[in-house]
Amino acid sequence: MAKLHFKYGAMNSGKSDTLIKTAYNYDERGLATLTVKPALDTKGESWVVARGGARRRVDVLAHPGEDLSVRIPAMADQRDLRPLHCVLVDEAQFLEPLQIDHLFTIAKRDGISVICYGLRTDFRTEMFPGARRLFELADNVEKLPTMCRCGSQAEFNRRVVDGRHVFEGAQVAIDEVGDVSYVSLCGPCFMQEQEHAGVSLLG
Repeated sequence: MAKLHFKYGAMNSGKSDTLIKTAYNYDERGLATLTVKPALDTKGESWVVARGGARRRVDVLAHPGEDLSVRIPAMADQRDLRPLHCVLVDEAQFLEPLQIDHLFTIAKRDGISVICYGLRTDFRTEMFPGARRLFELADNVEKLPTMCRCGSQAEFNRRVVDGRHVFEGAQVAIDEVGDVSYVSLCGPCFMQEQEHAGVSLLG
C-alpha cells in the first residue's frame, strides 16, 4: 500500500534539494511524478529552488481551499502521467490541514506514494497547522538534520529582518523575499538570542 511520508527539518537541512534528487531518481527510472508546492510560497514562483541552485518546475501550485485529491489526479491525466508513481510536495507546512487529508486520500485511495518536505515549527517555535496534520497522518516521519552556528544540531528557525533577530510577526514570511531571511539554531543558541532581545518564548 502506498504511504504518506513527511520529511522535516529546520532551515538549511536540504529539504528542497532532497526533493529534487528524489524526483531525478524517479525520472531516471521512467517513473512518473508530479511536483506540488503551496502557492503561498512565492520564492521561485513556479519552481522548487534549492539553496545550492538546483531547480525543478512545479506541476501544481496549490491554492488555499483547493481540493488536491481532485486537482492532482486531474493534472496527472492532463499531462498523460499514468500510472503516476509519486507526488512530491515542497514546503508542505504551508498547506491547509484539509489539504494534508487530501494527500492522505491520494496515497490510500489511489495507491500513489506522497512524499512531503517541510518545516515542523515557525520562528516562534509554534507548529504549522499543515505540519501538525502531517504528524497526525503520515505513515513515516523522518527528520533531516542540519547544523547550528555552534556546531550542534539545529532544532529551531530564527527569522532575521534587516540583520536583526525578530520574535514577533505573522507566521508566514517567505525566505529571501524582501529583507527576510532565516537561520537554524540549536536550543541554547535560540535561548541566547531570546535573552539578547529581552523576550522569552520558551517558558
